[in-house]
Amino acid sequence: MTKLINLKVFSHFFRSSSSGGIILLIFVIISLFIANSGWSDSFKEILNLNLGFNTDSVHLCYPVLLWINDGLMAIFFLLVGLEIKREIIEGELSSFSQAALPVLAAVGGVIVPALIYAFFNGGNSMTAKGWGIPMATDIAFALGILSLLGSKVPSGLKIFLAALAIVDDLIAILVIAIFYSSELNFLYLGYAGALFIMLIIFNRFGIKNLFFYLIPGFVIWYFIHHSGIHATIAGVLVAMTIPTNEDDTESTLEKLEHALTRPVNFIIMPIFALVNTNITFESTMIEGLFSNLGLGIVLGLFLGKPIGILVMSWLSVKLKIATLPESTTWMHVLGLGLLGGIGFTMSIFIALLSFGDVLHQNEAKFAILIASTIAGISGFCILSLYNKKEKKTFQDH
Repeated sequence: MTKLINLKVFSHFFRSSSSGGIILLIFVIISLFIANSGWSDSFKEILNLNLGFNTDSVHLCYPVLLWINDGLMAIFFLLVGLEIKREIIEGELSSFSQAALPVLAAVGGVIVPALIYAFFNGGNSMTAKGWGIPMATDIAFALGILSLLGSKVPSGLKIFLAALAIVDDLIAILVIAIFYSSELNFLYLGYAGALFIMLIIFNRFGIKNLFFYLIPGFVIWYFIHHSGIHATIAGVLVAMTIPTNEDDTESTLEKLEHALTRPVNFIIMPIFALVNTNITFESTMIEGLFSNLGLGIVLGLFLGKPIGILVMSWLSVKLKIATLPESTTWMHVLGLGLLGGIGFTMSIFIALLSFGDVLHQNEAKFAILIASTIAGISGFCILSLYNKKEKKTFQDH
């Protein structure tokens, strides 16, 4: 019965994420249209408008763009944190045998792209910090493309990709927290830490009312925002304290996850794409793809991701640490690895943290856009053509 509930939770998440990928694509196109139209300057003025208020002790007046990238994205990271915790407690990461393959594949899928990027940019102080950009997988886009294949791919491959992307997100979160934080303010960190401990105590005492977690969670976001650690990490910290269980009853965590999945996939991520994909195309951008920055991102995502995922998966199976999902072949894993090269949302997010100047940000965004498109199309084609070949071989026999 518990397994059936877990499959229902996954099915709901998969349907919503895959549909969200289509909406995300539409907003990317709208963003690119605005950026290359007469509305570009007006759009930028809107994003620079200050919203909120300031007092002697509280500073809550920020540009619209910051509210989106630090505020709304904290809710996105809250959902990611909930997914990670659920998978660890009761899902595909709850036992060593289940977790081994997606965890090791995800590790390979972040190390190899980072090494490729470092190979091209390690000696350049201007671009070296962007090594985290090609590490990420955009779960909405990846699952969205996989959903287009329907029954052409094994169901176990879909679960493998979802689990891998969740581990990938966890690694990205740790990278952001450790390597993409500015000078730390330990006073604000102390305040945030005290509130975090309070939420853990609420969890231990069995408090299930979400207001006891979400209201202090907003205050934690405020303190972390002023501490030097990126504010979105607050979402993950709060998620780790939300109560869950291993039995058949719907937990507080699952209720919150269900409530957030659609708003995040259909509102927050499209808004993030709308305001951050606004790349004004210039003739020099094609040349930029062959710069060290462009090559590091494009080759990191398009080659590094599938190589890392495929090699680590193969090693884990050969060493009998893990097994492939039922009916899944190595060609399926290669296609999955290419879909893992769709970095987009998280890659753009890390690019914004990596570079302070618009020139490098736009060059990185364009490289991410091109690499993610090539990786997505290649992964779809390989999985689709392989299915046709398998079907033909079966019919011939």
